[in-house]
Amino acid sequence: MPLNSTVQTVTQRIIDRSKGTRSAYMARMRQAMDEGPRRAHLTCGNQAHAYAAMEGDQAPMLEGQGGNIGIISAYNDMLSAHQPFKDYPDLIKATARANGGTAQVAGGVPAMCDGVTQGQVGMELSLFSRDVIALAAGVALSHNTFDSAVYLGVCDKIVPGLVMAAATFGYLPGIFLPAGPMASGLPNDEKAKVRQQFAAGEVGRDKLMEAEMASYHSPGTCTFYGTANSNQMLMEFMGLHLPGSSFVNPNTEMRDALTNYGAKRALEITALGNEFTPVCDILDEKTFVNGLVGLMATGGSTNLVIHIIAMARAAGVILDLQDLSDLSDATPLMARVYPNGLADVNHFHAAGGLTYMIGELLEAGLLHPDTRTVMGDGMGLYARDPKLRDGVLTWEDAPRETQNDRILRPASDPFAPEGGLKQLQGNLGRGVIKVSAVAPERRVIEAPARIFHTQDAVKAAFKNGEFTQDTIVVVRFQGPKANGMPELHGLTPVLAVLQDRGLKVALVTDGRMSGASGKVPAAIHVCPEAVDGGLIGKLQDGDLIRLDATTGTLQVLTEGVDARTAASPDLSDNSHGIGRELFSIFRETAGIAADGAGVVV
Repeated sequence: MPLNSTVQTVTQRIIDRSKGTRSAYMARMRQAMDEGPRRAHLTCGNQAHAYAAMEGDQAPMLEGQGGNIGIISAYNDMLSAHQPFKDYPDLIKATARANGGTAQVAGGVPAMCDGVTQGQVGMELSLFSRDVIALAAGVALSHNTFDSAVYLGVCDKIVPGLVMAAATFGYLPGIFLPAGPMASGLPNDEKAKVRQQFAAGEVGRDKLMEAEMASYHSPGTCTFYGTANSNQMLMEFMGLHLPGSSFVNPNTEMRDALTNYGAKRALEITALGNEFTPVCDILDEKTFVNGLVGLMATGGSTNLVIHIIAMARAAGVILDLQDLSDLSDATPLMARVYPNGLADVNHFHAAGGLTYMIGELLEAGLLHPDTRTVMGDGMGLYARDPKLRDGVLTWEDAPRETQNDRILRPASDPFAPEGGLKQLQGNLGRGVIKVSAVAPERRVIEAPARIFHTQDAVKAAFKNGEFTQDTIVVVRFQGPKANGMPELHGLTPVLAVLQDRGLKVALVTDGRMSGASGKVPAAIHVCPEAVDGGLIGKLQDGDLIRLDATTGTLQVLTEGVDARTAASPDLSDNSHGIGRELFSIFRETAGIAADGAGVVV
């Protein structure tokens, strides 16, 4: 099948736009590669310090023939998704030894859980933690003793931060090894129902806690298709995972086999062998387009809109919101995974998962087939499933039929002809909206605005019974420069209750609202943000706003708004407490959401 014309056009547009930055990036990477193995540049004293704790591994390190893997780990045992990483270094080291190489834990990076900080002050550090992770990984790899790197991370900001670091050290090969999702617990739709019942005062906190604990119940990634699992999809579509490895449960024979194979592969693709595959050669324009197509086909998290733009910039690739919107229009929605459906990622994986989807998208001409990956050349390698045959890991062609068409459908018969992510433009600025779970009749709303500066104020107004008509809820001063752009996910139950009461409601914000927003239309990432001169900062209660996800427009229809003086609330409380003092430089220097809201890229 020839390459889809939109995919081809968007890719060429990205190549043209990125010509200067990409060529400068690749020149730096080639220069570093031409310098040869990193350890050759260390003095004897440098090397002695690096090898002092390696005990039995010192001899192969001194010989330098087998390759040394630097492990960058986001392990902690508070995040369920990262708790399984505890034993990965020992597995990787044992595999490296068995294959004539060595491995060291180069360093750890912080990993915070958005589920713990959701609706809390700590969430104001969440987005910035991505750039901290990139910085921390950079410090770890700066020891310059590694021939390749293995990156251990799963959740929301961790994988994007690690990719930014991997791109910066793109002259090194790198493989991302996931931990996998926890087993299925309380169905996500039942959990959401209890949350709405609690928001409406129909059940008490005891029932809410019971439901939450039944949903998040064991080691592994949360099973809904939010940012963490969208990250895993992205790594597979971009060729940085092993094929079919994203959604294998932790603490299983297959999970360990994939981890061991990943360590072996990390040695095979170093400059010391015959399959040298530096990350910079993987992370090109075609690979990022493949990742975006995967995001659209699966109905992934809107947080990845910000993150993939930042990741690409680290590799000299410049993406624009229009690229994402155009690719969404050309990509069929092939999956229904909560919040876009009732299934969780375990059900999705059992129905055929990413390997089936990649095969379908290749057949439909919607993916570049000729990208480089950690497994070799060509995305066809990712249309194969891992299998254990007599204890030996192999890959076999994935089935060409879905195992459950209520969860996963072929590209020729999708759930929707488009991916559901739209760019919004108008006099309020630029933003995005995810409509894959929004009913068609709710995708256009014209209604008076209610203006809020915190999500707690929205909840208070809801409890006071103030929402009695169609309303566009505007929550501003939530951008990266204002307060670090925390998730507004806590508004989902409130807005869903209003919608279920028959009101047409929508959210407009310069903050974040991930794919878990589900069925409520949400214009998010609006920029310029209020604190940066955006028109959203001049809105008042009663202004008529039109959000049209079909035409991609976001307009304030009330005349004279631009002539008003912008609101200037006291934001001083955003600058202290729970470590926010340490991040003032991040708030001051953060880029706009449309450019990835980055500090280091």
